[in-house]
Amino acid sequence: MDDLEAARAALAGARSIVVMTGAGISAESGIPTFRDAMTGLWSRFRPEDLATEEAFRRDPRAVWDWYAWRRERVEGVAPNPGHRAIARLEALAAARGAPFLLVTQNVDGLHQAAGSARLVELHGNIRRVKCLDAGHPAARWAPDEHPPRCAACGSWLRPDVVWFGEMLPEGAFESAAAAAADCGVFLCVGTSGLVEPAASLPRVALRAGARVIEVNAEPTPLTAHASWSLPGKAGEILPALVAE
Repeated sequence: MDDLEAARAALAGARSIVVMTGAGISAESGIPTFRDAMTGLWSRFRPEDLATEEAFRRDPRAVWDWYAWRRERVEGVAPNPGHRAIARLEALAAARGAPFLLVTQNVDGLHQAAGSARLVELHGNIRRVKCLDAGHPAARWAPDEHPPRCAACGSWLRPDVVWFGEMLPEGAFESAAAAAADCGVFLCVGTSGLVEPAASLPRVALRAGARVIEVNAEPTPLTAHASWSLPGKAGEILPALVAE
């Protein structure tokens, strides 16, 4: 039995499943990674200069416009076969009563668009907007304002993503860590394994005795420790992993 078949069998029989995804899976849909988004008008900036509250207060228009440009790009792309395979895996797990949780570091909303329902967004969602001072959600705003103001309190609107120096959404990591500590199989897809605290989740699963499957185009710090490491594109490997 080769690694792909062994990993498929492990998923098919897992008492519970946790999937974690990173930028690699969405790159296959044409979404640039965080640093690859620094092109054209934005090439003179570093991501760290635009993704902090301090940067927003210093130059709110630049930060708002960068995220608006990224949001427009996200809204113009579709989930790829990797996203759809994860949604299918969730449905298969539900059909046999196996607990399932998807933990994503991505902010693009493509997992929801593919049909995933049981998920934790560690870093927020670029499609959502909230106000800076009170966190009021905003579904619409004046398009000619850069940035627009919150209709409820008048403070600036900002993307509902986690900036450098900010806490993760309340309870998000705790839910992910609890699921990782209690899963039978942990599937790690398209993530570098370098960004904490997300990078600690497969280690939590390993310590608890779970089998860990890694799908990634390049080796990562997790590769040597994974039960099975499947190099390649998520859009090609994941559909084969969840094939009935």
